[in-house]
Amino acid sequence: MKEEIIIAGFGGQGVLSMGKILAYAALVEGKEVTWMPSYGPEQRGGTANVTVIVSDNKISSPILSMYDTAVILNQPSLEKFEQSIKPGGTLIYDGYGISTPPSRKDITVYRIDAMDAAAEMKAAKAFNMIVLGGLLKVRPLVEVEDVLHALRKTLPERHHHLIPMNEAALRKGMEIILRQIEPNLRME
Repeated sequence: MKEEIIIAGFGGQGVLSMGKILAYAALVEGKEVTWMPSYGPEQRGGTANVTVIVSDNKISSPILSMYDTAVILNQPSLEKFEQSIKPGGTLIYDGYGISTPPSRKDITVYRIDAMDAAAEMKAAKAFNMIVLGGLLKVRPLVEVEDVLHALRKTLPERHHHLIPMNEAALRKGMEIILRQIEPNLRME
């Protein structure tokens, strides 16, 4: 197993922390991992992305030009990375930040309205965990319990009271994506 992922959006959306939590959870499971962030000097409001590779075997290079999966949270990132997804790959995007939806027909596309779900949950800061939950439903790279372990290790202790909310957000993202997968299963 080897999954090459790009997560991209605006700084402040939790792009880098989403990648970090995914990478840490994979480490907990004994997998090989790379985590390579990229962001401008503005951080909040500027574009940010992170490349995460999760593998059962040694990873030769963290630098990629093509990805198995892209998680896209804004229009500039969609324009930059949509063509970098390998044919047969996966694109997950939040509809809130996208004015022109993805157009490729040779990849599987999932829309996750995480911003709306976070507002419904009254948990705006859990937006990225909703998206991560959606990713893990499509690509079960790590177990939810290991993501929660990663949260306990990466969040400052003063924020540990937010872990139940983050778990609910992960499960909400999984549920949103499952609703898109189930009709396809019924048709097969």
